[in-house]
Amino acid sequence: MTEIISAIGFCNRTGHGDLTTLDASLREIADTGATACEIGIYGEEIVSGGRIIEDRTQRVADIVSQYSFKKLSLHGQISSNFMDREHLHLQKKVVRAMLELCNRLGAGILVHHSGATQLADGVNGPDLDKMEREALAEMADVAKGYGVRIALENIFTTESGQYRQTPAQVGETVKAVGHDNLVALIDFSHAYIESTFKGLDFREQLRAMAPVTGHLHVHDSFGLPYTMKEFFHRAEATALGIGDLHLPIGWGDIAWDEIFAELTFLPDTTLIMEIGAERFLDQQPACLERARGLAHLVNAA
Repeated sequence: MTEIISAIGFCNRTGHGDLTTLDASLREIADTGATACEIGIYGEEIVSGGRIIEDRTQRVADIVSQYSFKKLSLHGQISSNFMDREHLHLQKKVVRAMLELCNRLGAGILVHHSGATQLADGVNGPDLDKMEREALAEMADVAKGYGVRIALENIFTTESGQYRQTPAQVGETVKAVGHDNLVALIDFSHAYIESTFKGLDFREQLRAMAPVTGHLHVHDSFGLPYTMKEFFHRAEATALGIGDLHLPIGWGDIAWDEIFAELTFLPDTTLIMEIGAERFLDQQPACLERARGLAHLVNAA
């Protein structure tokens, strides 16, 4: 039987650009027994103007080489956006650099956020979709040369008048590009929030994405859009259940067992829990066990 979910782990604590937290954050993940790790490489200040900074990259490589995760992925720029016409050439330069970093660090996946922009006169969805697909196809060819896959992540609408693809449309983009080095990334909480905001069937959106999905971001929430944005402390958002909370599995109301029992994904999919150690280090062992149970539901189907 082909294993669908082949590795399970966590994202690391993203640094502040001085590399001081990278080793400790990877050690925290390794100590849980996780077999996968996703590095928030965007926060480590090793790309400048689309160029890789060699000495700092070597320091990162030296740190990463101490760990033997079965699967390593890099999270690209949070602000990556192939619907950003004005900065598209800069966006692509950074993605090229990130793909090279994947090759140097032994990471098989580069996480890339799906695009968005504000609609205005002369700007329409089909043109934006076309621009993004062309850029993704170009970058997927680059990724092929490194043996890396780009994982296109579904996000959620963040402001009025914004054009943002639904999870199902992100899946359609991956299908339309039709490249072996481009897969979809389901972020379940993002899909939940977007489905609530747009009045969509959350589970149907997941079912539409799953067949082209090769990477998973798992964290809990209540699927509530940001109807409040100002909180004195982030724990207050958790208490209210509002927004993209990145909670441990079971703290929100996502029906994880039902979802994983009905979905399947591409072979050799990695499951990453985006629950930061800076908040929930004590919850990671329980989440790892829960995630293993979810993976078994998929692998045993």
